[in-house]
Amino acid sequence: MPDTSPSMHLAVALDGAGWHPAAWREPTARPAELFTAGYWADLVAEAERGRLDLVTIEDSLGLQSPHPTQPPDTRTDQVRGRLDAVLVAARVAPLTSHIGLVPSVVVTHTEPFHIAKAIATLDYVSGGRAGVQVRVSARPDEAAHVGRRESPDPRNAAAVGELFDEAADYVEVVRRLWDSWEDDAEIRDVATGRFVDRDRLHHIDFTGRWFSVKGPSITPRPPQGQPLVAALAHGGPPHRLIGRSADLGFVTPADPAQARAVVAGIRAEQATAGRAGQPVHVLADLVVFLDATGARARARRARLDELAGGPWTSDAAVFAGTPTELADLLQEWQEAGLTGFRLRPATLPYDLEQVTRGLVPELSRRGAFRREYAAGTLRGLFGLPRPANRYATA
Repeated sequence: MPDTSPSMHLAVALDGAGWHPAAWREPTARPAELFTAGYWADLVAEAERGRLDLVTIEDSLGLQSPHPTQPPDTRTDQVRGRLDAVLVAARVAPLTSHIGLVPSVVVTHTEPFHIAKAIATLDYVSGGRAGVQVRVSARPDEAAHVGRRESPDPRNAAAVGELFDEAADYVEVVRRLWDSWEDDAEIRDVATGRFVDRDRLHHIDFTGRWFSVKGPSITPRPPQGQPLVAALAHGGPPHRLIGRSADLGFVTPADPAQARAVVAGIRAEQATAGRAGQPVHVLADLVVFLDATGARARARRARLDELAGGPWTSDAAVFAGTPTELADLLQEWQEAGLTGFRLRPATLPYDLEQVTRGLVPELSRRGAFRREYAAGTLRGLFGLPRPANRYATA
């Protein structure tokens, strides 16, 4: 399969009213609609109009928190509560045709058999455009919601690191379950009365430190064979998870030099895992405030900071400026070896529309981004072939 992907990949991360905690108070925000299907359908449709590769949909097992490893605070002036990301993706999938749909899933407290089935179903519903962003949780409040294990002390780096090794095994189980049905296992032969060839369904018989899963799945092999697996990483064990298990890595460098080091680290983890040479795409995350002038973008950020009670910072770099200035920055950063970028709109839908109607046309004019979709699956958008089934007989 030829790589028909553009020179730069673009994704957007959707979360509530936007990534800034005061985004819901913007004049263009739609806070009364955050828990409606139409709101999410509109956002994803706008992203598809911009010909973006994919959208990710944030999720967690606890209320939003100012820090991802800490329980939520008692503030009532910020968005709290969210819909299930997998179900949102399944709802909007039939309303779209090209864009990839990548919901977040907390793998620390969910079973791989369940998630393998859910993402395979999303791949069927979307016609081959599904992926999953695996998330690790060290938050004690999320562990308490499930009640089956205690959360490690976030200060214990080794214990937290083990959660990422567990996540790697989780992904391995999910991938084996996706392969547990061969592509031609369903016969559907009315004359002989055979719907399925039982010999083409396989027990995965996975036994490891954290999981023991027999299989096979109850859902046939997804249209893509293997939907894309993504993970967000800030360093160390998360980079190991990307190198060992993922197709897409979302990273948070502060500048091109750091981006170059991050990419090199992930490539080294790939080599250690025996995946050297395999395509693992690395996209840098950026929170974006975009406007017609840089002054307007910075003023909007300052106004939202004031509403939030002080300067807001993120785990990712924050950019405030024009779409043209952002295009300059992205092309400069891409030289560090990045595949592309996942943009986090500070406010929704305003900054998303600035991406699709301002940034994308500028990048397309420069020949740095696609002018039309050239593939029908998410794997195809990233130039990835449909993988062979590991259990298929010769």
